Amino acid sequence: MDKITLIERFSENEDLARKFHEVESRILSVLNFRDFFEILLIEISNIFDIPLVWFSLLEETDVSQLIRQSATTKVLRERMNLIDRESFLKLAGQDDRPLLVNEQLNRYARLLPPHRCLAIGSLAMIPVTLDGELVGSLNLADGSLGRYRPGLNTVLLERLALKVSLCLSNVTAHEKLSKVAHHDPLTDLLNRRAMENILQREFDRARRYGRPLSVVFVDLDDFKVVNDTHGHDCGDLLLKHQAESMLRMCRASDVVTRYAGDEFVLILPETVKSRAAQLMQRIRAELARHPLMFEGKAIVVTTSWGIASTEDDSIADINLLLKAADKMLYSSKSTRKKEAAR
Repeated sequence: MDKITLIERFSENEDLARKFHEVESRILSVLNFRDFFEILLIEISNIFDIPLVWFSLLEETDVSQLIRQSATTKVLRERMNLIDRESFLKLAGQDDRPLLVNEQLNRYARLLPPHRCLAIGSLAMIPVTLDGELVGSLNLADGSLGRYRPGLNTVLLERLALKVSLCLSNVTAHEKLSKVAHHDPLTDLLNRRAMENILQREFDRARRYGRPLSVVFVDLDDFKVVNDTHGHDCGDLLLKHQAESMLRMCRASDVVTRYAGDEFVLILPETVKSRAAQLMQRIRAELARHPLMFEGKAIVVTTSWGIASTEDDSIADINLLLKAADKMLYSSKSTRKKEAAR
């Protein structure tokens, strides 16, 4: 190898090292899944001019479970797919080093992202681990047969795998702590603290753009009677059943939270008061059709609610909004009790 070739090779390696450093520096400080995966995917694609970059994650891992519970974006929907462990290992093997492939690529269709628009000529699968356990792979694809042909040096890809895995461990630990701090452990709904933060954000947005926002206070009728009659295990299951039913009936943009005890708060962006009332009627009907079954018995419980909206110009902040919904809830419960006593 002559001197000029050595200088060219050194320059190429130096340029690659610089690019890898750019990616590393961008992901080292990120502490949430959405930003971590988005930044990593976009930066690798842009810095290295790679047409298709995506993640394949094993379905049964903590990472995939936390991702399902995180806010998804267009980038993540298009550049991430979940795969069972058995199928993944059949394709990627047990080796912890990057796998380079440019033949029989149809075998790897199960790994490909859902919205693919590239005719793939070669593929690199970089194993990603979490605290030593395999959780999936970072995948790079190109239309060229030669870019990721078997036999190429994978030292820099291995370095990237190590950095990604270390950062993923940090992000996962932070996400788990965040989940504990912001989620109710029984129902897995967002808790009061998280609700107040989200409501403030949505309230500010509604006021800024003149858009409607409704809040619903929901309460289970005679919940104490259920606990006294059937026990607290039944009461806990009823709260979970209520939470799951509301989540199922609400839109992806709606936010269902547990406020305290048997009280829930729904945050409904882009929703006027009358639409919120229609939603609650549908939820009530759903619960009547599908009550909780406990020890062979149907536990039929009705709900009461109160709705407040930014349509009311006198509501100047989220505290007034919540108080207005709470006042409407207790007015509704009082009316129903009077009707039942007649």
